[in-house]
Amino acid sequence: MTNPLLQAHKLPPFAAIQPEHIVPAVQSLTTSNLEALQTLLDLTQEPSWDTLVRPLEEQEDRLNQAWSPVSHLNGVANNPQLREAYNQSIGLLTEYNTRMGQNSALYAAYKHLTEGAEFGRLSQAQQRSIQNALRDFRLAGVDLPEAAKKRYGEIQTRLSELSNQFSNHVLDATQGWYKHITDPALLAGLPESALAGAAQAAKNKNLEGWVLTLDGPVYLTVMTQADNRELRREMYAAYMTRASDQGPTAGQWDNSALIEEILQLRRELAQLLGFANYAELSLAPKMAESTGQVIEFLRELARAARPGAERELAELRDWVASEYGDTNLEVWDVPYYSEKLKQARYQISQELLRPYFPLPKVLDGLFTLLGQLFGISVRQETEVQTWHPDARFYAIEREGRPLAYFYLDLFAREGKRGGAWMAECRVRRRTADGLQLPVAYLVCNFNAPVGDTPSLLTHNEVTTLFHEFGHGLHHMLTQVEVAAVSGINGVAWDAVELPSQFMENWCWQRPVLQYLAGHYQTGEPLPEAMIDRLLAAKNFQAAMMTLRQVEFALFDFRLHMEYGEPGFPGVQALLDQVRSEVAVLVPPAFNRFQNGFTHIFAGGYAAGYYSYKWAEVLSADAFAAFEENGLFDVTTGQRFLREILEKGGSEDAMVLFKNFRGREPDIQALLRHAGIQG
Repeated sequence: MTNPLLQAHKLPPFAAIQPEHIVPAVQSLTTSNLEALQTLLDLTQEPSWDTLVRPLEEQEDRLNQAWSPVSHLNGVANNPQLREAYNQSIGLLTEYNTRMGQNSALYAAYKHLTEGAEFGRLSQAQQRSIQNALRDFRLAGVDLPEAAKKRYGEIQTRLSELSNQFSNHVLDATQGWYKHITDPALLAGLPESALAGAAQAAKNKNLEGWVLTLDGPVYLTVMTQADNRELRREMYAAYMTRASDQGPTAGQWDNSALIEEILQLRRELAQLLGFANYAELSLAPKMAESTGQVIEFLRELARAARPGAERELAELRDWVASEYGDTNLEVWDVPYYSEKLKQARYQISQELLRPYFPLPKVLDGLFTLLGQLFGISVRQETEVQTWHPDARFYAIEREGRPLAYFYLDLFAREGKRGGAWMAECRVRRRTADGLQLPVAYLVCNFNAPVGDTPSLLTHNEVTTLFHEFGHGLHHMLTQVEVAAVSGINGVAWDAVELPSQFMENWCWQRPVLQYLAGHYQTGEPLPEAMIDRLLAAKNFQAAMMTLRQVEFALFDFRLHMEYGEPGFPGVQALLDQVRSEVAVLVPPAFNRFQNGFTHIFAGGYAAGYYSYKWAEVLSADAFAAFEENGLFDVTTGQRFLREILEKGGSEDAMVLFKNFRGREPDIQALLRHAGIQG
């Protein structure tokens, strides 16, 4: 049997990849890479970039090119056979990475490289990649005694299994519940687009009437639009108890035991490596200098936002009492009444905006902006194989010359993980055959087109698209040719959100909105009066939203600092503590938010969720440069491209920021953008 994952392809051959190809490919490539490494070490008397690092990069890229489409398919086209092969392969890859990271001879060769005369002649990117590798060897336990090395490997393998199980449980719990409705009165308040989607979902299940699911766009629409309070309560309870011991699917996909084991193993791993706790270990490759600095940063934000959040909640309570006679505001009422108050105060709502943001128009507007800021153009290519008819493929060019490519998969569907993300398909690197251009996957979960009606986005969803595209630009516009620090690779985790959050700012600029939006039926531009109201409402309840993010970040960081310490109260009790300190609205006791917190238990954000706010300081201050010099100032745009996007991880994130801004970042820009007084 020919295995497509073991053949060289410019782009992944999605149609040819079958679950039975995955494990044999991973076994073959990891085995051959380890054998080739040993041969390299045996033959290399005087390690150099060309005799050691370049061949290793070639091997790793071959493995990444095989694994990238598999990992991607696991997220966008999940099925039992693929999941089983993926799970098996994760164990193989974890073992492989541990063996690479703990290879003492390879570590010695890298150290020798830094001490030789050649090191000073290497490029900044090459030097940085070697320095990062030495750090990562130490973080992989290369200096540990053999027994501790073995335990490190066991922990990493088990953590990979647990994280994958956690993610699968959340996916299964999300798709394992739905609300079947036959009485249209229960759906009062929902917009036509949501009703059409719910009717289609019912047809897909061979049911009459309507089906509401826990997919993100559906859930948010119900919580903000549905007049029926009991429906909102039921949806909230189902969503906030996913994969837990509570709610309608209690115990079925419960992540509680997985959380405990993940935290125990992370603590043990950190202490094996000489750190007091996992939060300390997590900061080793980040911008933040200490756990205390992170805690103080989050508490400073909370102090700044809390007075405004208390005022916002009091205003909402008073308004609901006076307008609706309701003095018992529950958490499942807050999004609904907040949307009503926003409409009353500003005559604007996400649903009112939706007809003006048809996806094709939004994409055209985004691509126009990229041309203005960075001098690039985007062109769709139709003859490229994808994994689903909804997925598209594009080229990014400058003056007719290709710079990068990306896949775009934007609609929610069965078997697709919720949320939005960017992932690497190919990395920019210099090969023996020339330059390998970067390729990205960009994924969202919007409502699909229904009949002749295109996908219509809320303004929030437009912002999500811009956010993910910012990550994509960081990956695709890099000029670095060393894989380990090319694009988003090697970027400090608490700086990696800078380009993504930077791009969100453009969704709030009048000149951009004027060409980004157009009514899907008439082509009418977004009326100036609506733009005025949208911009006036920009910071509506911004302090409450800031506190919500601080709550998640502080819970995550304290959890990884304090778990296992004397007096640790337990996961739920710690979350309750954080909420009592930070939140102005405390959820009900059945809420099990942590059981679906995939960012920290199945993603890369463990003891790193603070990165969103940390990087938002950087992005707000970076965008302030455009406010000062002119939104479309070519010089500022080129400087951002040159100092941030093109440099990737080739230099320290703070150095790059200072090169762009001329100074260190200032939190005041973030507080100003959010309408919060510092």
